[in-house]
Amino acid sequence: MKNANRCFSVFVLIFVSLASSIHLFFAANYIPSEQILLNCGESSILNDSDTRSWTPDVGSKFLLSAKSLTSKATTQDPLVPKVPYMTARLSHFEFSYRFPVVPGRMLVRLHFYLNSYNGHNATDAVFSVTAYNRLNITNDRFFLLPASFTLLRNFSIAQTTEALSYAYIIKEYLIAVDGETLTIKFTPSTNSSNAYAFVNGIEVISVPDIYYNDIGLKLVGQDSLIFVDNNTALENVYRINVGGNDISPSGDTGLFRYWYNDQPYLYGETVGVTVTADPSKTLISYPKDMPTYVAPKNVYSTARSMGPNPQINKNYNLTWIFSVDVGFYYLVRLHFCEVQAAINQINQRKFNIFLGNGTAESGVDVIRWVKHTGVPVYKDYVVIVGGEGPQQDLWLALHPNLSEQPQYYDAILNGVEIFKLSDTDYNLAGANPISAPKQDVVDPSKALPSTHAGKSNKQKAIIGGLVGGGLVALAAIGFCVFAVNWHGKDHSPSDEPTGQLPNTNTTGSYASSLPSNLCRHFSFSEMEAATKNFDEALLLGVGGFGKVYEGEIDGGMKVAIKRGNLLYGQGVHEFQTEIETLSKLRHCHLVSLIGYCEENSEMILVYDYMAHGTLRGHLYNAQKPPLPWKQRLEICIGAARGLHYLHTGSKHPIIHRDVKSTNILLDEKWVAKVSDFGLSKTGPTLDQTDHLTASVKGSFGYLDPEYVRRQQLTMKSDVYSFGVVLFEVICARPALNTALAHEQMNLAEWAICCHQKGNLDKIIDPYLKGKIAPECFKKFVETALKCISDQSKERPSMGDVLWNLDCALQLQQSAEEGIGGKMDIQEGSSSMQNPVIP
Repeated sequence: MKNANRCFSVFVLIFVSLASSIHLFFAANYIPSEQILLNCGESSILNDSDTRSWTPDVGSKFLLSAKSLTSKATTQDPLVPKVPYMTARLSHFEFSYRFPVVPGRMLVRLHFYLNSYNGHNATDAVFSVTAYNRLNITNDRFFLLPASFTLLRNFSIAQTTEALSYAYIIKEYLIAVDGETLTIKFTPSTNSSNAYAFVNGIEVISVPDIYYNDIGLKLVGQDSLIFVDNNTALENVYRINVGGNDISPSGDTGLFRYWYNDQPYLYGETVGVTVTADPSKTLISYPKDMPTYVAPKNVYSTARSMGPNPQINKNYNLTWIFSVDVGFYYLVRLHFCEVQAAINQINQRKFNIFLGNGTAESGVDVIRWVKHTGVPVYKDYVVIVGGEGPQQDLWLALHPNLSEQPQYYDAILNGVEIFKLSDTDYNLAGANPISAPKQDVVDPSKALPSTHAGKSNKQKAIIGGLVGGGLVALAAIGFCVFAVNWHGKDHSPSDEPTGQLPNTNTTGSYASSLPSNLCRHFSFSEMEAATKNFDEALLLGVGGFGKVYEGEIDGGMKVAIKRGNLLYGQGVHEFQTEIETLSKLRHCHLVSLIGYCEENSEMILVYDYMAHGTLRGHLYNAQKPPLPWKQRLEICIGAARGLHYLHTGSKHPIIHRDVKSTNILLDEKWVAKVSDFGLSKTGPTLDQTDHLTASVKGSFGYLDPEYVRRQQLTMKSDVYSFGVVLFEVICARPALNTALAHEQMNLAEWAICCHQKGNLDKIIDPYLKGKIAPECFKKFVETALKCISDQSKERPSMGDVLWNLDCALQLQQSAEEGIGGKMDIQEGSSSMQNPVIP
């Protein structure tokens, strides 16, 4: 009988455990293998409002430093939960926690509550946080993970809390750990003797592989790929349940994420309608290849669409604005699910997605992706955010795809997640946010960044002011950013360019300061006549600013007409910069600007016609005969002369900032001319500092790595980009080619690698084999390698580059005249395999 009772007890225990497991499986699809919830400054185990159990850090094995204090918060805001915010660990000295973990991806959440602890002044809480994520060993992919990531730098909890008007702050990160420990170090600022660091709670949770992508994601507006692999840490800055209510951690899928309602981030008076799935008609059913823990069903069962009126929908964008730190790449994950039973066929609802003034995707058809109503899907995009100041607005806009005439002119979105990606210095820290101005009408450029945090009514009121009261001030900006030309009254959907909106019938709204006395002003009717109403048959190409057409003015003079598309690429600032820069410059190796048009919210530039197009078009991926080596050299020299003039030919140096083979154009006589000055900056004079502090802009593959790391722009940044062009010229391949093996994708890095191995001659254009004089090859390669040096101080000036290229041309000419000997690059020749760089 005793044994029977024991068996029965075991059976009951197993049944209860199984039932508990089943309950967890259905309530939370993901069960982490590692989960540490540390209540800092606490001495006993406590449960939070989601019934999660928090371990005290007093006497715990995780705390490494003894030079720290524990303290209770003096007061408690009604919006602040007790756990883990009523106690804290703080110190004027550095202190750390070390967590034993299994190698893999970890979610780290840091909890902060601004309060008085042990009489310390809250404004003195300024500190940095670093995460050490690996042991000093190589992993199975034969490279070291970064030793640490900077999560926060000189972080002011007082300034952040005031600026965001949050009751408390949560910072959430994703970090790959290569070892058995994760160490998190808190370091008080050295800028003040009173500075201290503190933390209320720390979460360390193992996470599934749902955010990383090591095969590459396309950068919006460019052809480059961004890799979100183990060398990248992520910070979640927004997680939005579009069209639905807030979702608390207990309502998530086991990752205990917060999902916030989207209303505070909507822009404009027309904000669409919310849509909710009818359970009797639409059941949310995850596809087999998508884990159920990607996002909870509550995200996919609610959405926001543009509304039922097609005429209204054609004339506006459904738009959200998110303020983010400048100078970082951002992973934007968009969640979709058709929840209306009537939408069950392809081509019923098709729309375009715009991110950061670039086209992320055109002709989105959710049913085409997933085949059925009620089936979730998500898509990832990467954008780079530049601009002045510590924060800028990231715009997300949806617009019906008018060109393909879907059944409904509408768009839909269910959820948004935005992650900041660590930079090349393994840094995620941005500047402390700035408080919103105390006024009824708020400038959208002051919109505040968000973190996962407890939101007070005060905070909601401020963001409401941004969206509502700020509309008067935003009107001109909104129309400049999203409005384009609209001709006539009766338009069929096929008449409309994809994603464009009616104009505001304003003239000169953003070009009032343009130098009309320095270049010609064209009317829009002249532009239509010059391009036969922008006939696609005259299209020369599409760039970051928009489309370029061949045109004729003044009775037959050929010109190139660049029509800006604000929803596609660059914007008002680049338009103004191009005109202001080129109007004041005249040089035989710079493209000449003839004039511009800015009527009806258009942004049109008129240039000299360049008969032979871009340098890139004659190097690869084109059905054109290859250029002879000597001609390539002459083109490089011409482009160098143009850049040298920019750097030295005027009172204030001009940094181009977007030097690449597509911005070197060739006229009818094959003379090289540098073009596209939309990103250019006036550089420092000789009596000033040698650099400008500027957000990172340019083209991936050509970007100066020192500029990316430090946001310090110099003339040597142009030199680096030109060095990449030199290797494009001699290797006849793109600066970035994602179809190649990982180590060969980036041309500059691959060239350096081949040089170090002594086989650089093997990667040159096969057409050039036996056609380059050895001494010319040596001089050219020396120059190119110096240009792409990692540190700017090791690069030559553009004047020195020009001199060296002239020297290389003379060496080539001497060889061709029979003075320099046989024109062949000998394989195995030490001088050619590894040219000496003076």
